[in-house]
Amino acid sequence: MKDLVEMIAKALVDHPEAVEVNEIEGERSIILELKVAPEDMGKVIGKQGRIAKAIRTVVKAAATRENKRVVVEILQ
Repeated sequence: MKDLVEMIAKALVDHPEAVEVNEIEGERSIILELKVAPEDMGKVIGKQGRIAKAIRTVVKAAATRENKRVVVEILQ
């Protein structure tokens, strides 16, 4: 999951070297924290949050195949 989020984010931003994904594993779920450069924040979120929602949808679909619950958080 971590690699998937990282790959998607790096494809969207102007500064791929600044993309950072932290994985926090809980008992029943996994939290993925996505950090990008401040000037790339708009590209990852998109208009009205559409790109962020699409990223979450793709990750959720991949997680369903593995019977896991994944939450993607976009941090500054």
